[in-house]
Amino acid sequence: MKVRDVMSKNPITIKEDIKIVQAVKIMNDNKVDGLPVLNDKDELVGLFSKESLYEAISKIDIKEKVKSIMTRNIKFIYEYEDTEKMFDMNIGRVPVIDNDNNLVGIVTNTDLLKAYHNRNNIINKKLNTEKNLTGTLKTILNNAYDGIVLIDENRKINMINNSYAKFLNVDKDEVIGKDVTDVIENTRLHIVLDTGESEIGEIQKIGTHKIVAMRIPIIEDGKVIGVMGKIMFRDINQVNTLAKKINSMEDELKYYKKELIKERRAKYSFENIPSNSPAMNKVKSFAQKASKSNSTILIVGESGTGKELFAHSIHNASPRKLKPFIKMNCAAIPADLLESELFGYDEGAFTGSKKGGKIGKFKLADGGTIFLDEIGDMPLNMQAKILRVLQEKEVEPIGSNTNYQIDVRVIAATNRDLAKMIVDGEFREDLYYRLNVIKIEIPPIRERKEDLDILIDVLFEKHKGDVGKYVKGISEDARNILKTYHWPGNVRELENILERAINIVDSGCEIEVMHLPEYIRGKIEKNEETSFSLKKAVEITERNTILNALELTNGNRVRASEILNVSRSTLYERMEKYKIK
Repeated sequence: MKVRDVMSKNPITIKEDIKIVQAVKIMNDNKVDGLPVLNDKDELVGLFSKESLYEAISKIDIKEKVKSIMTRNIKFIYEYEDTEKMFDMNIGRVPVIDNDNNLVGIVTNTDLLKAYHNRNNIINKKLNTEKNLTGTLKTILNNAYDGIVLIDENRKINMINNSYAKFLNVDKDEVIGKDVTDVIENTRLHIVLDTGESEIGEIQKIGTHKIVAMRIPIIEDGKVIGVMGKIMFRDINQVNTLAKKINSMEDELKYYKKELIKERRAKYSFENIPSNSPAMNKVKSFAQKASKSNSTILIVGESGTGKELFAHSIHNASPRKLKPFIKMNCAAIPADLLESELFGYDEGAFTGSKKGGKIGKFKLADGGTIFLDEIGDMPLNMQAKILRVLQEKEVEPIGSNTNYQIDVRVIAATNRDLAKMIVDGEFREDLYYRLNVIKIEIPPIRERKEDLDILIDVLFEKHKGDVGKYVKGISEDARNILKTYHWPGNVRELENILERAINIVDSGCEIEVMHLPEYIRGKIEKNEETSFSLKKAVEITERNTILNALELTNGNRVRASEILNVSRSTLYERMEKYKIK
């Protein structure tokens, strides 16, 4: 009989770099005792089995990788060889390879038992005496790692392997033919013979041991003609130790999975972008339509306008919403680390590289979305690599000779003028056109003053409970001053100011003008009443309008006076009056 006739094809395999906790879960979920281990080239490099796990159970770290405890010097068998060869190997689980040394299956003692039992049925053999068992079947059973015993329909022991006999401390030749109840303490094999019902994972006391046993009826032509018994675990304490370890592993795995899902998902949706202004509503409507496509999106806008909120919202409204959302701030990572962060690296790729290598952001985002914030701050050499990813839809980790195909939607954002950067030689024109398939421009607050009321309310609600005290609300005077300010820092600046005010206001009180920063409230003198008079409102508005003009002209007073339609001398007087430098 050839190995390929009895082997289990397309076996479940694992990679050598996965963690032990993951391998144990795969083994438990699929109810197998061992898993072939492959390297990144899909070559067979080891075997992860319950035996190797038991041996290391007291010293393993669940965060270690499979390759740290797997059996490396593995024996294998070719698919065209005879099953007889397995008997000389004296092991119960053998990987099967083809002529090209590719793993094609795995053959176990159980596979051989089934095959030979079926063949015996075909040639009408009866499992009633030791004489009826073929020499092949005897060899399989005797060399099995687990203790195995067979009884016939008369409760007599037909066969007991070396492992079981040694465990019972009996001579196996002397117990053949004896009633099983006279040989094995607290056995239930004779009960299974009567009921025909399998018993798996049952606890049985033998001497000082509490074993975990399995009992399977052997049925022929609808009649139970025998029972096979097997020791699954030789001591219940071993099971308890393993169970605790596995439970701990599973709990930790669940925790990390939960945290990983949190980290890799978009947190916001379009409902989290409050708006009453026509300008912002138009942008939101366009972004919602764009989210349905797979095209690259470029989000532009001043700092603090909410570019990241839009990126999250676009992903959550897209067909990719159940897949990862990975964000990367291109300005926050040193240039020499940016490539390894985005593309990852193989183990040993460079001095100081992490053992086992690292998966890059693009690979993590496979199937989902990657958000490249501050794309305008990316070095030119990295811009070329990003362009290649967009064109070829593949990444190559540092130190690797393998390219990995990826399916990732790119959303990029910047507060810089990329067109001007192209002219200055700071940004690649070809990358700009690749990114600028769909462009979303977010207006600053000064162009959507209608949104200030709702933004103030939303941000106040967000932070009012941060400091463990009751804050009544925001006074009309404070609200009016906030609405006249020019907000160069946009929503981010507004949020910071409200959060600061909530921290300093007394419990049970409203946020008043006095709780706002001095540069916001126009430096009101301490002895001046804080009632919001018409004169004061005009002064604050005039001051903020001047600040707006100076910001738009980058501090150019001549151009600012032209925008304000006043003479330069008038502008200088007003700047002196409001102490604008």
